[in-house]
Amino acid sequence: MPDPIITRFAPSPTGPIHLGNARTALFNWLLARAAGGRFVLRVEDTDAERSRPEHAEALMTDLRWLGLAWDAGPDRSDIAGPYHQSQRLPYYSEYYARLEADGRAYPCYCTPEELEAARRAQRARGEAPRYPGRCRNLSAADRERLAAEGREPTLRFRVEAGEIAFGDLVRGPQTFRGEEIGDFIIRRSDGTPAFFFVNAVDDALMGVNRVLRGEDHLANTPRQLLILEALGLEAPLYGHISLLTGFEGGPLSKRGGSLSVTELREAGYLPAAVTNYLARLGHHLESGELFGLDGLAEHFAVDRLSRAPARFDPEQLDHWHHEAIQAAPLDELWDWLAPALTTEVPPERREEWLAAVQPNLERVADGEDWARVCFGEVAPDDAAAEVLAQADPALWPAAERALAEHGTDAKAVTEAVKAETGLKGKQLFKPLRAAVTGRASGPELGALLPLIGTDKALARIRAVKGG
Repeated sequence: MPDPIITRFAPSPTGPIHLGNARTALFNWLLARAAGGRFVLRVEDTDAERSRPEHAEALMTDLRWLGLAWDAGPDRSDIAGPYHQSQRLPYYSEYYARLEADGRAYPCYCTPEELEAARRAQRARGEAPRYPGRCRNLSAADRERLAAEGREPTLRFRVEAGEIAFGDLVRGPQTFRGEEIGDFIIRRSDGTPAFFFVNAVDDALMGVNRVLRGEDHLANTPRQLLILEALGLEAPLYGHISLLTGFEGGPLSKRGGSLSVTELREAGYLPAAVTNYLARLGHHLESGELFGLDGLAEHFAVDRLSRAPARFDPEQLDHWHHEAIQAAPLDELWDWLAPALTTEVPPERREEWLAAVQPNLERVADGEDWARVCFGEVAPDDAAAEVLAQADPALWPAAERALAEHGTDAKAVTEAVKAETGLKGKQLFKPLRAAVTGRASGPELGALLPLIGTDKALARIRAVKGG
């Protein structure tokens, strides 16, 4: 029986999760769930200067809001934990020592200035910059001398010439040359681990066997495969997904709109809108149906991931937001609207009100507008005022009498007004709606009138009539 698929999301807590990161997390979650596997959250916080606990908490809040629950992580550790890299330093020390003992890593005493001078010389010769190997074969005496000068060494991994080949889950066969990579740093001079090293080692120690990540990490993969091979650790299968770009095709930037998950949540987007949109960015999903996360997992497949750049389109996000609103159960719809409401919606009328206004909701602020229409005080907006200005004056006394006689039975009211005035169609329905609701369009008057009530509807008609 094959091993279960284990994926991970491994963010650095240096700021909010942006849409590109969220899409990576979603794809890994879907891959694991589609196969009945496990999804792991690992916080890569070894950069003490930039990592912040509040960012780690915020990213977990964002993932929970999206519905991307993890099977193991910082708040639910297991035998493979801990899941904060800053708490795993003893593991790394053991593997550094093993690489040094095997001759696969060595201390490098080169200063930043010396390395920059070497890179300038390489570029001048038309060569790709890489470590020139100055400290690769230092004698013990040379190392002692350099250490005596007060130089704090980095630790470099020794890369031999030759081919490094692997199969990418998204991009197919990949080949790199060791001599083009050069020896690279796996531990900085201050003793902190480098990304190449800890990211690969932790994947192996945590049993991660599938990794979907951005194509900007593709060049990291041969380095990490070399590290794992040298340590005798199992390497995951990597797949490098296309990057997220702005609508014009350039790099995604703040000008493209609200691009972090926190910003989208605070702007009032529903999580189902975000997940359904992201699941279709760089991933071919034939159905245009709105899915829950389980449905998205059922339709997710690695071979449907595209190599072409995925473009962020705010209009498509809004489309899925509309679909998510219309599909939301009323209790979820209420949870979404309630924090933005200042007009009280009577508890006994809540479901009736939600069912009436749901088809006309686009933004969370729309809920307050329709709450005022039904349960508060509202003045005609500009569009309604324009309709009222063109209405037949005979409509208002007839509407007043019809409301007084028939109450909130919208059909009976309109039939009575029609019979008395001869008005019909838009000449009847549009001004009547504008007067009673203060809006030129929106939910069916038949659904709103019982919520508004006879007294409030009469007062609004009389206000128009008096004007």
